[in-house]
Amino acid sequence: MGFARYLTLVWPGMPWLWLRGSFAGLLLALAFALAVDVAVFTTWIWSELIDFRLSLAIWTATALVWLIATASALTSFPPPIRRGRDAATDALFVKARDAYLARDWIAAETKLRTLLDLSPTDGEAQLLLGTLLRRVGRLDEAAAALETLSRSDSGSLWVSSIARELERITAARRPAQVSVEPSTLPLTRDDTDTSRQASTQERAA
Repeated sequence: MGFARYLTLVWPGMPWLWLRGSFAGLLLALAFALAVDVAVFTTWIWSELIDFRLSLAIWTATALVWLIATASALTSFPPPIRRGRDAATDALFVKARDAYLARDWIAAETKLRTLLDLSPTDGEAQLLLGTLLRRVGRLDEAAAALETLSRSDSGSLWVSSIARELERITAARRPAQVSVEPSTLPLTRDDTDTSRQASTQERAA
């Protein structure tokens, strides 16, 4: 698996695109593909229309892009995604949970996001982060986090808890229903006329 990961270095942008789903990696991979296509076309298809020196310059620029992108990827190659927790991440989760129970929302969120940077597939940490976001009123962020978790393999162990949290978010989004006593409702014109008629009848009696 380690060798397969390093094969992504063959194509610029692919390490971050394939291993992290990075949008910037996608743009770099597409840009390099376009550069290679232009170089191929100017060398073997449009060779009569394009000067050889221009074609050589395009190949040189393409090679430089490959070298720079590969060197950059080697210096900041994304580490393997951890499966499960080690001692450090487990201790970090305990601290995040304790901060959550103490209602220290900022500390809890900071620790959870640090943990998820180290272990993006930690479903329990993702669930706790979604719950925290709901508790502090950031409902859109909470719903997005929980829905993402529900679609991932990491959320398979937390299906019922995720559904419960999403129901709470839906309930929190509903406007509060205010019950009004009949005596407090404003009188309409018909009500006023009826009241006057009743008073007239009482006086006549």
